[in-house]
Amino acid sequence: MPENSPEQVQHPSPEAAPAKSVMDEEKNFPRGLAIRLFIYLVAGHAVAGFLWLLFEAGAK
Repeated sequence: MPENSPEQVQHPSPEAAPAKSVMDEEKNFPRGLAIRLFIYLVAGHAVAGFLWLLFEAGAK
C-alpha cells in the first residue's frame, strides 16, 4: 500500500477552524464603492437642484 493512501490521509474537520473571510466588511468599506456613492450623491443633489430651479423659474 502506498504511504499516502486516501484511507490514511486525515482531512481537517469543518469545525476545526472557521474560514476567514477575504474582506472583513465591518472594518473595511470598499474604496470604489465609497467613491461611487459620493458621486451618486453629488449627481443626485445636482439633478434635484436643477429641478427645483426649473419649478422656481416656472412659478414666476
